[in-house]
Amino acid sequence: PDDAAVLAANHESVLDPFVLGLVTRRPMRFVAKVELWRFRPVGAAIEALGGLPVDRGRGDRDAMVGLAALLRHGSLVGIFPQGVVRDAPTWHRGAAKLALLSGAPLVPVLIEGTAKAASRGRFGFPSIRVVVGEAIPVERSKPTMAAAKELTDRLRAEVDALRGLTI
Repeated sequence: PDDAAVLAANHESVLDPFVLGLVTRRPMRFVAKVELWRFRPVGAAIEALGGLPVDRGRGDRDAMVGLAALLRHGSLVGIFPQGVVRDAPTWHRGAAKLALLSGAPLVPVLIEGTAKAASRGRFGFPSIRVVVGEAIPVERSKPTMAAAKELTDRLRAEVDALRGLTI
């Protein structure tokens, strides 16, 4: 979309925020775990690239309010609902909550191959595939647990469906 949107992708590796940033020519802010700011040079580098800290374990309200404000002003925000670099069985509701708080569409994005490019003990140059799905329109409303769960389930189904597409 030309206006605000939440780009929500699966999460294979630490390269994913950079790869997600390549799907658009527009500047994008992305969510990163607050622990990355413990080492000041890393935190500074992440911020310079558009990263915003979020305390993942406690439902960081301050971060959500700030991100929703960015979206209401037309920004793109990238988020990884898995919350961790691995095939997590549960997707967290943060992306859906942001979309509901702001009314910004939720854009499903599939990233494949980054785990082969960079993960613990590995570094390589495999093919990386990024597939951007159709935006899911979202009406601005109270982000109840039920609404956020339903939207998260839809998002995950959309991202999973992108795996079967050939490009």
